[in-house]
Formats: sequence, structure tokens, C-alpha cells
Amino acid sequence: MASRVVMPKLTDTMEEGILVAWKKHEGDSVQAGDALAEIETDKAIMDLEAFASGILRKILVQDGATVMSGTLIGVIGGADEDITSALADTITAGPSAGGGSRTSEPPAAGPAPGISTTSEETHVIASPRARALAADRGIDLSTIIGTGPGGRIVEEDIANAQPTPTSKLPAGIDQPLSQMRKAIARATTQSKGPVPHFYLTSEIDMEQAERFRDQFKQNRTTHPSVTDLLIKAAAIALTRHPDINVSFTGQAIRRHARIDIGIAVGIDDGLITPVIRNCGVKSLDEITIESRTLIDRAREKRLQPQEYTDATFSISNLGMFDVENFIAILIPPQAASIAVGSIRDVPVVKDGAVTAGRRMKVTLSCDHRALDGVQGAGFLKEFKCILEHPSELFQSKEKP
Repeated sequence: MASRVVMPKLTDTMEEGILVAWKKHEGDSVQAGDALAEIETDKAIMDLEAFASGILRKILVQDGATVMSGTLIGVIGGADEDITSALADTITAGPSAGGGSRTSEPPAAGPAPGISTTSEETHVIASPRARALAADRGIDLSTIIGTGPGGRIVEEDIANAQPTPTSKLPAGIDQPLSQMRKAIARATTQSKGPVPHFYLTSEIDMEQAERFRDQFKQNRTTHPSVTDLLIKAAAIALTRHPDINVSFTGQAIRRHARIDIGIAVGIDDGLITPVIRNCGVKSLDEITIESRTLIDRAREKRLQPQEYTDATFSISNLGMFDVENFIAILIPPQAASIAVGSIRDVPVVKDGAVTAGRRMKVTLSCDHRALDGVQGAGFLKEFKCILEHPSELFQSKEKP
């Protein structure tokens, strides 16, 4: 029996995806579990696996197309099998790749939903990143000869091309939203308006924390980043203030059994938050190794959904960009998130004398439906105390 291949709903926030590239061609033999294509979701690039064996009889969507979840994109069947009925049905995507319910409806007239039929989409084959770069540089894709498979325009082709003459450009250029940017727009709109935020800011003396970190750099090949220190400090503070590690459900306040901390990582077209699971029981060494791996894979857009969803608390550090202070928007179901600025040389008063100090400002964002100011202030005070007395961050086996 013919098996329909649909654009899956790979994440809860995914409404559409980009078919980056087919890994199989029409007529190729396919085994269940084979990677059929690469799909770009709102957070990562993932393989779409076959859920049946046979021959890839029909490809309905070409490389680079943006397709709504649930759209039929291909059919797998026997060599001589009649696949007419499979091609005529519209499929509703389930909650994960190839899973969930699939219902048949009369085919809609015209092109499949979510597939652009503009002349550029029809005649120019280009990768999503090439399209974004071309829009940013004002380059007309129709003037580029692609060097990728089948004449596909790839990012390198755009990087080597000359911008379209200014006379041919409009006053402004609309750059299409990436899948990630669309997801960020949805999530922040759903958070900032409906969720009543309040903010608490504190300044932390980072001299001792930097001294401990410098000792790690001198004595060990693997050493924690400032963000790793922040994760560990937050985990300890959340363990002591479990009323911060909660979510507002509408009818109750859910207290989470584990501390799962998300780390905001900026990439070319948006933001992704890989999650360090169960931080409350992990050593600083374990956090350092795990965060480094997750951050590297996040920048390559190779995270799986379970690696960037369901954080109970998050940390956003812009200190490396010389940002002194900022506030973070809460992403439900988190009730609290901390924004971290740069460590700066500032004048401080000690014992009546002005001296140089190393200070860092942090701002805690809180959901007022679940938390009050006193709770947030108690957590922030604990977080500050741990970083100012960093011996707590290191178990005996980890001390430099």
C-alpha cells in the first residue's frame, strides 16, 4: 500500500517548514528509517525519515520550498502500484514526524498550501540561507548561476556574487522571515502581552568568581565559561528557592521536580535555547561539558526538539557584546528568567575609599501571576551571594 510523505509537525511551535534538500530521488529504493529529506523547522535542521519501505515514486515539493505542516510532499509505493488515490488525498500532520492522525479530504484547487508559485520560486532553486543572504545584500537570484546539485543556488554562490545595481532596487528591501524568526514573533507576542512581567535588577561583585575561573584556566584543559558559572549558581539558588522554579497553569502553580535551565544562544537568523537538564544535581564540570556541546550544536542548527524545549528557568547572557544591562521576555511556561550584562571596571566605595571593582548587572524577569517581588528578591539575593562567594560552585573534586 502506498505511503504518503507529509511535511511533519516536528515541534509544538512549528506551523510550516522549509524542505532544504531531498536525500532521495524519484525512483530510489527506500527502507523504513532512511532519511528522505532535510527539513528546516523554526529551531533546527532535521532529517525527515521514511516510515515505510518501497520506492520513492513521486516528489511533489522541490528543494527550498516553504510548506505548511500537513502538506503532501511525496509518495512511497511499489514499483507498479497505482498511487493515484495517495496523490489525491490531503493529509493532516500529526504531532511528530510521520505520526499522529492522517485524514483524507477532497483536494483543494490550485497549488498545495504554503507553496509559493511566484516566478522566482518556480524557476530559481536556492537554499533558504542563500535566499536570506541574497535579500540582505540586494542580489537578484535570477542573475545567479547555482553551483549546487541540480543547479541549486547555495550560500557560497551569493557570497561570491556582486550586488544588484542600485538603480534596479526599490527604496527598501523586504527580507522574508526565517522559520525561526516567525516562531520568535509568535512566542514573544504570546508572552509580552498576556503575561504580566515585573523586573528586579542587582549588581554583583565578580572579582572572586573571575579569580576562581582564572585558576581553572591555568590548571585544566577544560574550564567553565562565565555562563557555566551562572548556570551552576542559578541551579543552587533555585534549589534553595524552589518557589521560583514554577509555572503558572491558569488554575494552579506547578512546582517542577527538576531544574532544567535554558541558555539563550544567538544564531544568524534568530535565537534558540538549548536546555541543560536536571542542573540541580550536576557538577560544574558536567555543566561545562554539556553546555559546550549543546551550544555548538545549536549554532549548527542540529538540536533535537527535546534538547531545546521545556526549560523551567532560562539565562540570557549578552555580556560578551558589551551590553551593560537589559531585560528578558519570559517564554512560557517559565515563570522567571535572568538577563546578564557585561562584567565592567567600575569605581566602588569600600571603607570610605573609592577603589576599582569588577561588577556585573543582572535583571530577573518574573511572571507576576506566579511570583511576587519578595520571592524574586530572595532568589536574586541568593544568586548574588553564590557568585560573590564562588567556593560553593565547586565540589571538592572540581576545585582548581
